[in-house]
Amino acid sequence: MKRLAIVVFALSSAASAKHHVLKATPENVQWGWLDPKEPPKLTIDSGDTVSIETLLHSKDQITKGATMEKIVELRKANPGGGPHTLTGPIFVNGAEPGDVLEIRILKIVPKKVGFNFNLPGKDFPTIGALAKDFPEGYVKYFDIKPGAKSVEFKPGIQIPLKPFPGTLAVGIDPDDPSPRKGGVKDPMAPVSTLRPWKNGSNMDINEMTEGTTIFIPVFLKGGLIWTGDSHCAQGNGEVNLTALECSYQEIRLQPIVHKDMKLTWPRIETKTDWIMVGFDEDLYKAFLNAIAETVDFLSTKKGLTREEAYSLASMVADCRISQVVDVRKGVHCMVPKSTFAKP
Repeated sequence: MKRLAIVVFALSSAASAKHHVLKATPENVQWGWLDPKEPPKLTIDSGDTVSIETLLHSKDQITKGATMEKIVELRKANPGGGPHTLTGPIFVNGAEPGDVLEIRILKIVPKKVGFNFNLPGKDFPTIGALAKDFPEGYVKYFDIKPGAKSVEFKPGIQIPLKPFPGTLAVGIDPDDPSPRKGGVKDPMAPVSTLRPWKNGSNMDINEMTEGTTIFIPVFLKGGLIWTGDSHCAQGNGEVNLTALECSYQEIRLQPIVHKDMKLTWPRIETKTDWIMVGFDEDLYKAFLNAIAETVDFLSTKKGLTREEAYSLASMVADCRISQVVDVRKGVHCMVPKSTFAKP
């Protein structure tokens, strides 16, 4: 009877959930900063779904035909801030600091234009893995056809489309060591969208496609969800600075508040893997953060001793460089669910 009651409760909760839409209007988007004092653009309940529209970089100013000169001008126009355009924030009723927000990525529908560029290394010698080797900037635009599975890079070369949000964030961590806008010391001042952190943000993890769930610790009342920096494809490393950058007609999310779950860093679940993350300005420290999270996951969620978890991680965890271009580097370690399948 208890199991039946749980099923009935789940069905009734699903039936009562509402669907919302948040368009990327000028008042609903921010360029390059996560501002904890920005008023929510939408308030929803835990379990509701929301379809969010996103824009290209710099509030859609980098779009097909924009020159490298224009791209450089826009990069310099927002000192300290990221190039990303984020839609939000979304306030989730019941989300409090110390909780965890489960965010399910239910659907992604890209718009029709994408691009990739590297900035001129002569002007930006630290932006991009090989910036000094590429002194001139380069930009390439792509047409993304509705429902297409790939785009043409050039004749004979196809790029498979694998849309995912480069940035999916909750409200800032007041203890984030990132510099604040204008150099102020106020921990509640805006934080640049450049650096990923415990609240998610610019993670650039290409596994976060449709059907993925991410769990993010909550730092501010309401959770305050943002998304943008939309990608349609990206190799691990994101080496020249950008992915196949695009925007979404719709990314449909379902946030669920968890009161009985505690996390320090985001965790990701796909159909095939559990994924633990680590971020730091030092790539090796980012790796250490990610593998420590992996050992913690295996020992607390899979019933292993820490020694067993460390041993198993060495044999099955696949640790990958998410990106090296966001000031704070990213590593994610993937543990296959098949490891725990019964014979």
